[in-house]
Amino acid sequence: MSLLRLIFLALAIWGAVHPMSFFGPWIVENGLNIEKLVADWKTSKATTGLYWDLVISAITLTVWIVAEVAVRRNFLALVAIPATFLIGVSCGLPLYLYLRSKPIT
Repeated sequence: MSLLRLIFLALAIWGAVHPMSFFGPWIVENGLNIEKLVADWKTSKATTGLYWDLVISAITLTVWIVAEVAVRRNFLALVAIPATFLIGVSCGLPLYLYLRSKPIT
């Protein structure tokens, strides 16, 4: 495995674990209350801007993944879509890049 692929994989793992270290305690305290989670993300103009930045980035990444999977037929790369929306762009993007950078055989 190339160094670049290892870096993408490490970033995907970090992008999954680090955000969950914040979401985990929040979920323990509040349960799976999605409405409260979104409300908490929008507590200020700064966090609302960050929220929309990530939503737009997630949608853009999804469009890119679907477009490339249609051409490259790398269907495994589709797992990056639920990773993006269930964990975050910080996991989904490097995971997709890891899967996309697999050598063509």
